[in-house]
Amino acid sequence: MSYSDCGPPDPIDNGRPAGRTLAVLGGGSAGFAAAIRAVESGARVVMVQEGTIGGTCVNVGCVPSKTLIRAGEAQHRRAFHPFDGIAVSADPVDWSRVRAGKDDLVLALRKAKYEDVLAAYPEITLVQGRGVLNENGCLHLADGTAVRADAVMIATGSSPWIPDVPGLEESGFLDSTALLDIAELPASLAVLGAGSVGLELAQAYARLGVRVTVLARSRVLSKGDPDVSAELTRFLREEGIDVRTGVAVTAVERTATGRRILMSTAAGSSDSVEVVALLVASGRRANTAGMGLEAAGVQIGPHGQIVVDAGQRTTRPGVFAAGDVTGGPMHVYVAAKAGSLAADNALGADDSLDLSVLPQVTFTDPGVAFVGLTEEEAKARGITLLVSTLPLEHVPRALAARDTRGFIKLLADAATRRIVGAHILAPEAGEMIMEPAMAIRFGLTIDDITSMLHPYLTHSEGIKLAALTFDKDVKMLSCCAV
Repeated sequence: MSYSDCGPPDPIDNGRPAGRTLAVLGGGSAGFAAAIRAVESGARVVMVQEGTIGGTCVNVGCVPSKTLIRAGEAQHRRAFHPFDGIAVSADPVDWSRVRAGKDDLVLALRKAKYEDVLAAYPEITLVQGRGVLNENGCLHLADGTAVRADAVMIATGSSPWIPDVPGLEESGFLDSTALLDIAELPASLAVLGAGSVGLELAQAYARLGVRVTVLARSRVLSKGDPDVSAELTRFLREEGIDVRTGVAVTAVERTATGRRILMSTAAGSSDSVEVVALLVASGRRANTAGMGLEAAGVQIGPHGQIVVDAGQRTTRPGVFAAGDVTGGPMHVYVAAKAGSLAADNALGADDSLDLSVLPQVTFTDPGVAFVGLTEEEAKARGITLLVSTLPLEHVPRALAARDTRGFIKLLADAATRRIVGAHILAPEAGEMIMEPAMAIRFGLTIDDITSMLHPYLTHSEGIKLAALTFDKDVKMLSCCAV
């Protein structure tokens, strides 16, 4: 059975000649990318959206969190900066105004990037409601209203995942969405989870005046470079954040003033911490429940994600999926790329999503950015590595800014001298990662990077200096030397 056997598409032509129709479930990044690409290809779109349009990133993820991170950084710089002659101040923040500024930005970007964009495409019809597939794979709303189309693309996103910890539900906790909108800053906060979300929010709220404890099952950013993890942990501790690694939370108890978190350590001992509030930042899970997917023949993975192939096809013909609902990587730019590709394939193309070069950023301070292989991954592939590690104290921009925290690590294949990995811990790591990403994507070598002119007193010059470090001692070079 093809998807079109569900009946002819609804006659939503908006004054245009009838053509193919794509139904898109979800109004976030993947959904909008798919809808726009479909319209550009001459199709019409029915977008089914439950709740606020815009998805996770603009409403409760990237946008609000990153502006609060910058607010925390501004507050931190008031009290701690390295420049003589510039007064410092430790006045407390006005949280209500900070939160209002965050909300204003969310509203403005949701309007500019979603609501106004939707209005600019008359070929896209928005239907408020929850999309459900029946056992025949046909789409309808929760109230039974049929939504007919030539193909369906599911992009319903993800939600915070809450682990099964005794006493957690009864004691009360915050997820990342709730923390971003909390009415008052708590005096103390424990963060369960040391991935990007947990660390970003931990540092931001610590800088806004909250006493923060981070609880990591292994190490911070455990999937990344171990040297980056160790150095970032040291910097966070130096700021006063209590980072506890190698601990497993065993129970949570409600107290008169907040929560007591019980844990076991890697050494087998017991420990606990008492805080006012608890943030659970232990990951996210796909929003697939209650959509009739399994009954319709759409395979669901062990964590509730929709299983797709490289072309974003599900196991149900005519049904595609993209973004967080497929299980990851859960980045808005990945979701947009996958959504666009899914729309192409739904309309007859046969393309594959290539995630072999995926730059990723954690917005702590210093920030973390990486792309390509880790040393462990390279060795597992049998690659003999050349490794260059350049401390930021050798980057003139960092010296001028009086902030030499971090390093740049480049990995190259010893046989070809091609760059195969980059791991950066630096105040503007996210602004530096695209040059190594391009190098990996196009097979550039150490010499390709060192032969390029890099502007002096930029962080990007650090990439060239790190490449030079494969063969030279940069301490012995003059400024701008090659």
